[in-house]
Amino acid sequence: MASTPTREVARRVFAREFNDSSYTFKESDDDRAPVYVLLPTGERANRVFLVGTLTETEDVGEDSEYWQGRVVDPNGDTFFMYAGQYQPDAASMLRELEPPAYVAVVGKPRTYETDEGDVNVSVRPESISEVDEATRDRWVAETAERTLERIQRFTDADPDDPATDEYVTMAHEEYGDDIEPYRQSVVGALESMQDEQAEASAD
Repeated sequence: MASTPTREVARRVFAREFNDSSYTFKESDDDRAPVYVLLPTGERANRVFLVGTLTETEDVGEDSEYWQGRVVDPNGDTFFMYAGQYQPDAASMLRELEPPAYVAVVGKPRTYETDEGDVNVSVRPESISEVDEATRDRWVAETAERTLERIQRFTDADPDDPATDEYVTMAHEEYGDDIEPYRQSVVGALESMQDEQAEASAD
């Protein structure tokens, strides 16, 4: 009996780390094999889950609708997402939503090379839903926790030890060892959330 493919876990990641995830790979030669991006903290991601402030939407399509959305995380870093005729639900959400709005997005990372040779990373959304501030705050707390777990595993690993997690080893090779910016993302996101809560309670 053929096994049903399981849906990949949607990774939680802040925009700074996501935008640095320029290396992609497949784990088999099958045409339909999932494409993963490698997060610099040593985790593969075929799907991501993000929550932030939708600050801008624009139809950038020429012949047919092709929507671009910008979602900003608490650090002020931006996730770019694009939805067209093959993502009709996500495209209609981007058409209808009035920025600014808190949104939760599940989607697939996509990379493309610019004419200058840089690699840009964006999200192809599977679903977009409007959420409240409490949902955004929960996402920040959980994403901070997951990011710190990845950083810990990355820091503890010995890339020369054959027993080391293969994705951690791959991240060392592809991106180097400087993961301090992602620790700063965690600190910045949590501080920004605390500041917002303090302001709200002072009102």
